[in-house]
Amino acid sequence: MKYSIKATATSKNSASVNIKQTEINFGITPDSADILANPAELFLASFSACILKNVERFSELMGFEYSDAEITVNAMRLEKPPRMDEINYGLKIYSRDDNLNINLLKKNIEKFGTIFNTVKASCSITGEIEKITT
Repeated sequence: MKYSIKATATSKNSASVNIKQTEINFGITPDSADILANPAELFLASFSACILKNVERFSELMGFEYSDAEITVNAMRLEKPPRMDEINYGLKIYSRDDNLNINLLKKNIEKFGTIFNTVKASCSITGEIEKITT
């Protein structure tokens, strides 16, 4: 598979990335730090999207139903060299389905997620999945 995006920036202002029919604005200046996502947050959003996409994918393959899923991601950034060092996620799956095997879902997400595996190659990742009965 191949991927392609286009991103643009306006000097001393902001930037955006265009992906298919989606436009995501992000900050590139200190003035936008409190109102627009920064590149590190977009990186974590991509990580989160990978996990949530795989929840949907594996709900079909593993035969379970869920109403909602939400993920919280926290990361620790190193200064020298500047990079993400530790990522921790908490995933909540809202479901009453007894077919939801949390341990197998976690194993599959961590084995088959494209972004997950790319990130895992460069920093440590820890996470927990919790089933919330609705």
